[in-house]
Amino acid sequence: MTTFDKREEGFEKKFALDEEQKFKAMARRNRLLGLWAAELLGKSGDDAANYAKEVVAADFEEAGDDDVLNKVAGDFSAKGVAITPQQVRVKMDELMIQAIQQVKAG
Repeated sequence: MTTFDKREEGFEKKFALDEEQKFKAMARRNRLLGLWAAELLGKSGDDAANYAKEVVAADFEEAGDDDVLNKVAGDFSAKGVAITPQQVRVKMDELMIQAIQQVKAG
């Protein structure tokens, strides 16, 4: 194996690791968002945990964050919770920072 091949393999492994961490951070962010939203919707215990799982599952419906945003904002609207989609987006951004830190910490 040449030096070039070793470097290429190293870059491929780093890319795969970065993608795995990104996926884990997104899933963790969505779970944290689900728990935050569940509290505002008056859910607790198993109901809150199940709602967080629904939010995580919503992320697999479409590419991007819109599916998660639409689920949470729609649930807030249906229950009369005075949180706008823009406020949900800000919370998603805040929680992404937290999720990245948690994933990197192990």
